[in-house]
Amino acid sequence: MQKSDGDIAILAIESSCDETAAAVVVNGRDVRSNVISSQIALHTLYGGVVPEIASRKHIEKINQVINQAMQDAQADWNEIDAIGVTYGPGLVGALLVGVAEAKAISYARGIPLVGVHHIEGHISANYIERPELAPPFLCLVVSGGHTHLVRVIDYGKYEVLGRTRDDAAGEAFDKVARAIGLGYPGGPKIEKAAESGNQEAITFPRPKVADGEYDFSFSGLKSAVLNYLNGCRMKGIEIVQADVAASFQKAVIDVLVEHSMQAVESCGADKFAIAGGVASNGALRRAMEEACQKRGVSFYHPSPILCTDNAAMIGAAAYYEFQSGARSGLDLNAVPNLKLGER
Repeated sequence: MQKSDGDIAILAIESSCDETAAAVVVNGRDVRSNVISSQIALHTLYGGVVPEIASRKHIEKINQVINQAMQDAQADWNEIDAIGVTYGPGLVGALLVGVAEAKAISYARGIPLVGVHHIEGHISANYIERPELAPPFLCLVVSGGHTHLVRVIDYGKYEVLGRTRDDAAGEAFDKVARAIGLGYPGGPKIEKAAESGNQEAITFPRPKVADGEYDFSFSGLKSAVLNYLNGCRMKGIEIVQADVAASFQKAVIDVLVEHSMQAVESCGADKFAIAGGVASNGALRRAMEEACQKRGVSFYHPSPILCTDNAAMIGAAAYYEFQSGARSGLDLNAVPNLKLGER
């Protein structure tokens, strides 16, 4: 592996949900390898992620994925300066596989260990392809498990302005997709169905949280869709799948954009980023870009492969944590409900 004096190479491991991933990242932004073993086909049979199955699959795949990442990067173990690993939030059994592997490598090879917050990883995905991006900026992290509006004060320093009070946006996509017969995973399937639908066909609510101007709530919107579907079935009204998908997607995007731009204006931010699995949604990207352009705000988003759970983003986050002096001991444990900013 080509590496200059002073370069920091991180082997990163991610196993928080249903992707087993490893990457070699140099200086936080130079991705030398990024290997992802997805379990989507396996969990599709059950209509969602089954935690026990996910954990077993991680055990099967993790050594293969790490070896492949090292080979793809043409890296020797003596060139690796630190191990970065997701230790929360996520599924506890899945997290434990990655954490145990990272601790074993750290101990056996005498390489420093850095525990990384999963949401910090998603935020850091924006650094990989945009060398000019640096804090401070605002970031919307929107995925199957999380919907967070975050003020990035500096590398490793965050203020959570708002979060979902119930369902995450991606979770709502999955549940609505299942209800209208699209199956799992819901996000990509609703986006595809919505392309041929009329987003004005059905008026779904744009929920607000009375005591949290930047907080989100998607369970009411999900219930409104289910009530609409039940009403149509009871009255014998035809359900147009594409119209339901388009109208629901528009409602979610409207809420995400409104809250985000409210925060941009309130904070006086001139840079705004999105991250997480739902950030690969083309309609959301276009709506955010248009809203940012109207306000003269620079807009950032990772490529779709860096929006899903991956280890390159963990390597980017681990680099900045490592540079700040953060180190984890061999007592590092999985923390399924880890809050952003905690260590």
